[in-house]
Amino acid sequence: MVARQLAAREISDPRVLDAMRRVPRHRFVAPEQASEAYADYPLSIGHGQTISQPYIVAYMTEALKVEPSHRVLEIGTGSGYQAAILGELAREVYTIEIIPALAARARTVLEELGYRNIHVRAGNGYLGWPEAAPFDRVIVTAAPDEVPPALVAQLAAGGLMAIPVGQAVQELRILRRTPTAPRGSGSVNPEAMETLATLPVRFVPMTGKPGR
Repeated sequence: MVARQLAAREISDPRVLDAMRRVPRHRFVAPEQASEAYADYPLSIGHGQTISQPYIVAYMTEALKVEPSHRVLEIGTGSGYQAAILGELAREVYTIEIIPALAARARTVLEELGYRNIHVRAGNGYLGWPEAAPFDRVIVTAAPDEVPPALVAQLAAGGLMAIPVGQAVQELRILRRTPTAPRGSGSVNPEAMETLATLPVRFVPMTGKPGR
Protein backbone atom coordinates (compact mmCIF):
# COMPACT_ATOMS: atom_id res chain seq x y z
CA MET A 1 0.00 0.00 0.00
CA VAL A 2 2.67 2.51 1.03
CA ALA A 3 5.02 1.80 -1.87
CA ARG A 4 2.46 1.48 -4.67
CA GLN A 5 -0.37 3.79 -3.67
CA LEU A 6 1.33 6.50 -1.62
CA ALA A 7 5.03 6.94 -2.35
CA ALA A 8 4.38 6.32 -6.04
CA ARG A 9 1.83 9.17 -6.01
CA GLU A 10 4.13 11.77 -4.46
CA ILE A 11 3.37 11.28 -0.77
CA SER A 12 6.91 11.92 0.41
CA ASP A 13 6.90 12.89 4.11
CA PRO A 14 8.81 10.02 5.80
CA ARG A 15 6.90 10.45 9.07
CA VAL A 16 3.57 10.11 7.28
CA LEU A 17 4.74 7.07 5.32
CA ASP A 18 6.06 5.43 8.50
CA ALA A 19 2.76 6.08 10.27
CA MET A 20 0.84 4.52 7.37
CA ARG A 21 3.11 1.47 7.64
CA ARG A 22 2.64 1.09 11.39
CA VAL A 23 -1.14 1.41 11.70
CA PRO A 24 -2.94 -1.90 10.95
CA ARG A 25 -5.72 -0.66 8.66
CA HIS A 26 -7.48 -4.04 8.71
CA ARG A 27 -8.32 -3.52 12.40
CA PHE A 28 -10.59 -0.62 11.47
CA VAL A 29 -12.87 -2.52 9.08
CA ALA A 30 -15.17 -5.52 9.47
CA PRO A 31 -13.43 -8.95 9.44
CA GLU A 32 -15.06 -9.84 6.12
CA GLN A 33 -13.45 -6.73 4.58
CA ALA A 34 -9.92 -7.50 5.77
CA SER A 35 -8.78 -8.67 2.33
CA GLU A 36 -9.74 -5.24 0.91
CA ALA A 37 -8.42 -3.13 3.79
CA TYR A 38 -5.24 -2.01 1.99
CA ALA A 39 -6.80 -1.35 -1.41
CA ASP A 40 -6.90 2.28 -2.52
CA TYR A 41 -10.63 2.90 -2.26
CA PRO A 42 -13.06 3.70 0.56
CA LEU A 43 -14.95 0.95 2.39
CA SER A 44 -18.30 1.03 4.17
CA ILE A 45 -18.15 0.96 7.96
CA GLY A 46 -21.93 0.98 8.44
CA HIS A 47 -24.38 3.76 9.36
CA GLY A 48 -23.92 5.27 5.89
CA GLN A 49 -20.27 6.11 6.63
CA THR A 50 -16.94 5.04 5.07
CA ILE A 51 -13.26 4.69 5.86
CA SER A 52 -11.44 6.94 3.41
CA GLN A 53 -9.07 5.52 0.82
CA PRO A 54 -5.44 5.36 2.02
CA TYR A 55 -4.25 7.99 -0.45
CA ILE A 56 -6.69 10.63 0.81
CA VAL A 57 -5.78 9.84 4.43
CA ALA A 58 -2.08 10.25 3.58
CA TYR A 59 -2.65 13.38 1.47
CA MET A 60 -4.62 15.19 4.18
CA THR A 61 -2.17 14.14 6.86
CA GLU A 62 0.87 15.26 4.88
CA ALA A 63 -0.78 18.58 4.01
CA LEU A 64 -1.27 19.35 7.70
CA LYS A 65 2.46 19.05 8.51
CA VAL A 66 1.75 17.57 11.94
CA GLU A 67 4.59 17.94 14.46
CA PRO A 68 5.20 15.85 17.61
CA SER A 69 4.24 18.79 19.83
CA HIS A 70 0.90 19.43 18.13
CA ARG A 71 -2.61 19.03 19.46
CA VAL A 72 -5.02 18.01 16.69
CA LEU A 73 -8.81 18.16 16.44
CA GLU A 74 -10.49 15.65 14.11
CA ILE A 75 -14.13 15.98 13.11
CA GLY A 76 -15.62 12.68 11.93
CA THR A 77 -13.91 9.82 13.77
CA GLY A 78 -15.65 7.15 11.70
CA SER A 79 -13.62 3.96 12.01
CA GLY A 80 -10.83 5.67 13.97
CA TYR A 81 -8.19 4.99 11.30
CA GLN A 82 -7.36 8.63 10.55
CA ALA A 83 -7.17 9.31 14.29
CA ALA A 84 -4.67 6.47 14.67
CA ILE A 85 -2.47 7.91 11.91
CA LEU A 86 -2.58 11.30 13.63
CA GLY A 87 -1.88 9.62 16.97
CA GLU A 88 1.41 8.36 15.56
CA LEU A 89 2.44 11.92 14.69
CA ALA A 90 0.94 14.32 17.26
CA ARG A 91 1.12 14.80 21.00
CA GLU A 92 -2.66 14.71 21.49
CA VAL A 93 -5.61 13.96 19.19
CA TYR A 94 -9.20 14.96 20.03
CA THR A 95 -11.69 13.27 17.72
CA ILE A 96 -15.47 13.74 17.54
CA GLU A 97 -18.03 11.39 15.97
CA ILE A 98 -21.73 12.24 15.72
CA ILE A 99 -22.84 8.57 15.56
CA PRO A 100 -22.47 7.10 19.07
CA ALA A 101 -22.08 3.50 17.88
CA LEU A 102 -19.14 4.43 15.63
CA ALA A 103 -17.54 6.52 18.39
CA ALA A 104 -17.78 3.57 20.80
CA ARG A 105 -16.33 1.13 18.27
CA ALA A 106 -13.46 3.44 17.36
CA ARG A 107 -12.66 4.06 21.02
CA THR A 108 -12.47 0.31 21.66
CA VAL A 109 -10.17 -0.39 18.70
CA LEU A 110 -7.87 2.52 19.54
CA GLU A 111 -7.62 1.37 23.15
CA GLU A 112 -6.88 -2.19 22.07
CA LEU A 113 -4.08 -0.89 19.84
CA GLY A 114 -2.57 0.97 22.78
CA TYR A 115 -3.24 4.61 21.83
CA ARG A 116 -3.28 6.71 24.99
CA ASN A 117 -3.01 10.11 23.32
CA ILE A 118 -6.30 9.88 21.40
CA HIS A 119 -9.49 11.17 23.03
CA VAL A 120 -12.82 10.13 21.46
CA ARG A 121 -16.09 11.97 22.00
CA ALA A 122 -19.59 11.27 20.67
CA GLY A 123 -20.98 14.67 19.73
CA ASN A 124 -21.67 17.30 17.09
CA GLY A 125 -18.52 18.18 15.17
CA TYR A 126 -19.94 21.55 14.09
CA LEU A 127 -19.38 22.70 17.68
CA GLY A 128 -15.82 21.41 17.92
CA TRP A 129 -14.24 20.74 21.32
CA PRO A 130 -14.07 24.23 22.86
CA GLU A 131 -12.75 23.31 26.30
CA ALA A 132 -9.66 21.67 24.73
CA ALA A 133 -8.99 24.52 22.25
CA PRO A 134 -6.93 26.00 20.74
CA PHE A 135 -5.67 23.32 18.36
CA ASP A 136 -2.56 23.45 16.18
CA ARG A 137 -4.31 21.46 13.45
CA VAL A 138 -7.92 20.65 12.52
CA ILE A 139 -8.96 17.89 10.11
CA VAL A 140 -12.53 17.29 8.95
CA THR A 141 -13.45 14.00 7.27
CA ALA A 142 -17.03 14.79 6.25
CA ALA A 143 -18.17 17.60 3.96
CA PRO A 144 -20.09 20.61 5.29
CA ASP A 145 -21.50 23.19 2.88
CA GLU A 146 -19.26 25.84 4.47
CA VAL A 147 -16.37 25.94 6.90
CA PRO A 148 -17.91 25.82 10.42
CA PRO A 149 -17.08 29.08 12.26
CA ALA A 150 -16.55 27.25 15.58
CA LEU A 151 -13.73 25.21 14.06
CA VAL A 152 -12.04 28.34 12.76
CA ALA A 153 -12.35 29.95 16.19
CA GLN A 154 -10.75 26.88 17.84
CA LEU A 155 -7.78 26.78 15.46
CA ALA A 156 -4.66 28.51 16.75
CA ALA A 157 -3.27 31.47 14.81
CA GLY A 158 -1.01 30.08 12.11
CA GLY A 159 -2.65 26.66 12.42
CA LEU A 160 -3.69 24.52 9.46
CA MET A 161 -7.06 22.96 8.62
CA ALA A 162 -7.89 20.25 6.07
CA ILE A 163 -11.59 20.19 5.21
CA PRO A 164 -13.75 19.02 2.28
CA VAL A 165 -16.41 21.62 1.43
CA GLY A 166 -19.46 21.37 -0.81
CA GLN A 167 -22.45 19.22 -1.62
CA ALA A 168 -22.84 17.79 -5.12
CA VAL A 169 -19.40 19.18 -6.01
CA GLN A 170 -16.78 19.12 -3.27
CA GLU A 171 -13.22 20.36 -2.92
CA LEU A 172 -10.69 19.53 -0.24
CA ARG A 173 -9.29 22.79 1.10
CA ILE A 174 -6.04 23.21 2.99
CA LEU A 175 -6.46 26.40 5.01
CA ARG A 176 -4.26 28.46 7.32
CA ARG A 177 -5.62 30.56 10.18
CA THR A 178 -4.33 34.13 9.95
CA PRO A 179 -3.96 36.39 12.99
CA THR A 180 -7.36 37.94 12.15
CA ALA A 181 -9.58 37.60 15.21
CA PRO A 182 -13.19 36.30 15.21
CA ARG A 183 -15.89 38.97 14.96
CA GLY A 184 -18.05 38.16 17.96
CA SER A 185 -19.59 34.81 18.84
CA GLY A 186 -20.97 32.65 16.06
CA SER A 187 -19.28 34.41 13.16
CA VAL A 188 -15.71 34.62 11.96
CA ASN A 189 -14.14 37.11 9.63
CA PRO A 190 -13.77 35.28 6.27
CA GLU A 191 -10.32 36.78 5.99
CA ALA A 192 -9.29 34.70 9.02
CA MET A 193 -8.58 31.76 6.70
CA GLU A 194 -6.09 31.63 3.83
CA THR A 195 -6.48 28.88 1.20
CA LEU A 196 -3.22 27.05 0.48
CA ALA A 197 -4.39 24.21 -1.79
CA THR A 198 -7.50 22.49 -3.15
CA LEU A 199 -8.29 19.03 -4.53
CA PRO A 200 -11.55 17.59 -5.97
CA VAL A 201 -12.91 14.96 -3.57
CA ARG A 202 -16.06 13.11 -2.55
CA PHE A 203 -16.81 12.68 1.17
CA VAL A 204 -19.99 11.78 3.02
CA PRO A 205 -21.97 14.89 4.01
CA MET A 206 -21.31 16.40 7.44
CA THR A 207 -24.46 16.22 9.58
CA GLY A 208 -25.58 18.07 12.67
CA LYS A 209 -25.40 21.64 11.42
CA PRO A 210 -27.01 23.85 14.07
CA GLY A 211 -30.08 25.84 13.08
CA ARG A 212 -29.81 29.57 12.85
